[in-house]
Amino acid sequence: MSGTTGYVWEEIYGWHNTGNWAGAAPAGLNAQPYEHFESAESKTRLASAIEVSGLHKSLRRLPARMADIDEIALVHNWDYIGRIKRDSASPFGGDAGDGLSPFGTGSFEIALWAAGGAITAMEAVVSGLVNNAYALIRPPGHHARIETGMGFCIFANASIAIKYAQKNLGVRRVAVLDWDVHHGNGTQSIFYEDPSVLTISIHQSGLFPPNSGGVDEQGQGFGEGLSINIPLPAGSGNGAYVEALEKIAFPAIKKFKPEIIVVCSGFDAAMTDPLGRMIVTANGYREMTKRLIAVAKEVCNGRIVMTHEGGYSPTYVPFCGLAVIETLAGVKTNMNDILAEFWDNLPDQKLHSWQDSIIRDILKDIHFLTSAKLEASS
Repeated sequence: MSGTTGYVWEEIYGWHNTGNWAGAAPAGLNAQPYEHFESAESKTRLASAIEVSGLHKSLRRLPARMADIDEIALVHNWDYIGRIKRDSASPFGGDAGDGLSPFGTGSFEIALWAAGGAITAMEAVVSGLVNNAYALIRPPGHHARIETGMGFCIFANASIAIKYAQKNLGVRRVAVLDWDVHHGNGTQSIFYEDPSVLTISIHQSGLFPPNSGGVDEQGQGFGEGLSINIPLPAGSGNGAYVEALEKIAFPAIKKFKPEIIVVCSGFDAAMTDPLGRMIVTANGYREMTKRLIAVAKEVCNGRIVMTHEGGYSPTYVPFCGLAVIETLAGVKTNMNDILAEFWDNLPDQKLHSWQDSIIRDILKDIHFLTSAKLEASS
């Protein structure tokens, strides 16, 4: 059965090789080798859960394609593209730019498949083939800047799809919501002076990149006021995330009136993630998606494209991903998070007064609510 939710997944995404690392440094005599945090496990296990749960029967499979080099160049400069291509052809591989983002032979081509998967999802939603789409792609992209990769990211998948849609599909205004636990600095930098794209990042304060994602980063030039950051304190759970979305992110999206909403969907704000200190549950992601769908129906005929980003708990990412994709598709499978009854009722899942105070302070410092410029652009 073909559904109204598109789904992108290719086996080649699991072949992106990040090697053996230990902690935040290459393994060797100083540290016993272990799998890199950004391994294939959490993604391939999510893809398997989609099959085993039967969810795939309610989705429309969208065959991905490799992005053309010219499509990558809509965002990235030629020197950077050339370096990734050259290093990927080497038997030793390379690093995307920050020393933390290794890749092996062939990862250039796999990164083209990832960007192409994001484009495929975008085309399907904009054309009306599907109402919304989830692109389960790898390597991730939201940290990649114009001139370099970083944070496990090679090419800026979501940003490339947005630029492609604006150039080829008649799309003008796009809102980006990034709920990865790390600041979506790459996406923000790409559109920092662009009045046609609103970027919103909700993330753990001060986590990664260092000194990035502060409330004061609100765009500049023609894009002034159109970059919104919501840095939440460590320990934030479902209540704080829903409140931040309802008080800040969703009003901004409604005010901006985009033609499509792009979500950089990371699951590293979830319980058990080794690289984050948040406690969002699978049902928390389900609720966030449910409320996002309602906003999308109000402002852009329900058009949503999600691109997969972080999430480094192989055992829990599948439950979070299922919750999101089930909600997009309007179905519920029998594959349940058996810890939900416990985790969803932890005392810290509620919105605490001190978290509410932080969200209100963030709201007071964001200029978009009273921006005459934003009103005029609507």
